[in-house]
Amino acid sequence: MFEDLKREVLQAALESYREGLFAGTSGNLSIYDRKNGVMIITPTNLPYEGMKEKDLVAINLQGEVIDGIHAPSSEWRLHAAVYAAREDCNAVVHTHSPYATSFAVTHEEIPLILIEMVPFLGGNVRVAKFAINGTPEVGTYAVEALEKRFACLLANHGAMAIGADLAKAKLSAVYLEDAAKIYAFARNHGEVKILSKDVELAMRKKYNLD
Repeated sequence: MFEDLKREVLQAALESYREGLFAGTSGNLSIYDRKNGVMIITPTNLPYEGMKEKDLVAINLQGEVIDGIHAPSSEWRLHAAVYAAREDCNAVVHTHSPYATSFAVTHEEIPLILIEMVPFLGGNVRVAKFAINGTPEVGTYAVEALEKRFACLLANHGAMAIGADLAKAKLSAVYLEDAAKIYAFARNHGEVKILSKDVELAMRKKYNLD
């Protein structure tokens, strides 16, 4: 069942692992089939190397397994909370990418330093309040931080990006790590210049984000 969606999730998961967005068994991603109310998500505690389509799990937003031989990612509640709150979101990529996660550890938002951050991230990147992984609060706080955004940091945990489809969510995850890396480098070179509110508003209007 759900072969096409599983194939898409597997490909994105393996790419994310090779690109350093995931490490070990950390990180997870999913697609939401909104019409049928089914989420396809990576399994819990299974190494990405050697992962197959049959290892992916289909669940509903209550966490009930519809199809699969493994338990879903322990962070399924995070994904479910976002899908329930954001009708524009049909894919979630939760990473432990090092530069973005370093700001999650220091509880520092990534300010609007690049014009590309508006179309791909929605603007500056906020930090969601800390919650124990796997709890409903992780999703609640992430939804708050994601208001009018496509990415956020999870305090002392990692980062996440969302999108209308998996390709867009993964691209936002890549841009999030890139922005975090550039911000880290820039702070070592001198004073960081943040884009003005006027520039942000102009970019949001250009990309129809309001």
